[in-house]
Amino acid sequence: MIPFNQYYTTFFMPENLLRSPYPKVDTKILKSSVKSFRDLMRQGDVLLDHLEDSIFAYKIMDAAQKGNRHQVESLVKSIGLKVPFTVQYNPTSVIFTLYSKATPYTPDSCCNLTISMRWGE
Repeated sequence: MIPFNQYYTTFFMPENLLRSPYPKVDTKILKSSVKSFRDLMRQGDVLLDHLEDSIFAYKIMDAAQKGNRHQVESLVKSIGLKVPFTVQYNPTSVIFTLYSKATPYTPDSCCNLTISMRWGE
């Protein structure tokens, strides 16, 4: 009888082929991003609460229709958002983008929240 190991030899891969092409899993950055995104969602709620107010909504839409970007941005700033934002609009829609602040784990903004809504025909 032929010994088992004569038919089946052990095959060893070079060590560098066994390593993952990805870095070791570390959830610190993801956790930080989740926290930042939750903050953005709270700030988005603040914005939406104000946009529900007919008087505030009228002021923003009126300024936008008149092409007064400075007034639109000033109105949004007046509600007390604590994060940087941009506003883009046209006659049929408005897009608010809220940006996270830098953290020790994410020196650049880790995430943003875009709120895109229709506001005209």
